[in-house]
Amino acid sequence: MHVLVAEIELHVRSAQSLKEKRSVVTSIVRNLDQMHGVAAAEVDHLDLWQRAGLGAAVVGGAPGQVEELMDAAERYVWSRTEVDVLRFDRSWWEA
Repeated sequence: MHVLVAEIELHVRSAQSLKEKRSVVTSIVRNLDQMHGVAAAEVDHLDLWQRAGLGAAVVGGAPGQVEELMDAAERYVWSRTEVDVLRFDRSWWEA
């Protein structure tokens, strides 16, 4: 089993309230969750209206497959024009 996790820090520059931030972040998390093999959640900066901390994980049988899925997730996050990606750090998890 191979597990790759990502810590993602975002700046939601257009958000003027928590409600506006949640709209953007919920959309990103939902779309990541819909990608085959990717699980995501908002995990940090819950009370700040222009910052978001997300966690994402990919589990698979082969390291190359896991990396390809995480590459797709990273490309998706970077493609979102309403956020600035401050950090997208990956690390392998071992049991």
